[in-house]
Amino acid sequence: MEAKVVTDNNISLYTESFGNPAHEPIILIMGAMSSAVWWPDDFCARLAAMNCYVIRYDHRDTGKSTSYEPGEAPYSVEELADDVVRVIDGYGLEAAHLVGMSLGGFLSQLVALKYPQRVKSLTLIASERLAETDPEIPPISPALIEYHQQAATLDWSDRDAVVEYQVGAWRINSGTAHAFDAERIRQIAQANFDRTPNILTTFNHTTLGGGEEWLGRLNEITASTLIIHGTEDPVLPYAHGLALKAAIANSELLTLQGTGHELHSEDWQVILQAVKRQTSESKPGGAP
Repeated sequence: MEAKVVTDNNISLYTESFGNPAHEPIILIMGAMSSAVWWPDDFCARLAAMNCYVIRYDHRDTGKSTSYEPGEAPYSVEELADDVVRVIDGYGLEAAHLVGMSLGGFLSQLVALKYPQRVKSLTLIASERLAETDPEIPPISPALIEYHQQAATLDWSDRDAVVEYQVGAWRINSGTAHAFDAERIRQIAQANFDRTPNILTTFNHTTLGGGEEWLGRLNEITASTLIIHGTEDPVLPYAHGLALKAAIANSELLTLQGTGHELHSEDWQVILQAVKRQTSESKPGGAP
């Protein structure tokens, strides 16, 4: 793994790469409030071993990238998507394959619409559409909302308390297909805490607006698109995956039976093989 800091217009993005730069470039884009470590090292290494050049990065307000005072984020969700292109530019790439999870998938859609020639393909994991809210699609599980209400009284300077809180959140996110690996999640949560100077800055992601002009335009996406969604996702229920499939022309849907809103190690083999196929067969801008 090699670290690199990409800078542009007073924005600093901390990135890490795995593999050979001569191989197909893949940018991994994690979800809201999450630094790059939530793409585990061994996941990245296994993908790199499949002749891929893998790059992960910390969003603004997470990890070692630029952060702002809690509640004072001076950027929009669209500008957070622009950071993906900053990473592509920072590595001297003309285009890259984007693999986004949750908010990362939402940002990937924005990039594909705004910068189509910079995107070789899309893989959207546990993501929702860049579209107006559909009342017909099931909402987030009430159990998650109830659990996260305790965030208001948590001592966010207490490393152990924050880590255990995050372990509990991921436990609720998990499906029934695989046993919940609390120790793996705990180790990642510890690394995430240690990597982020003030963990409260991550809540800036919950306040972001913007991107309205791109809503309802998924039919304009030309990049080859793979959708991966678990049938027991409590954050973005499986109906979101089906809606993405219906909205993006010629997209493919890989269903993970019994998987929740998670990147479980027992799903990696299926996910990695699918990503490898997706990034081997696609061209910039969706060209044949």
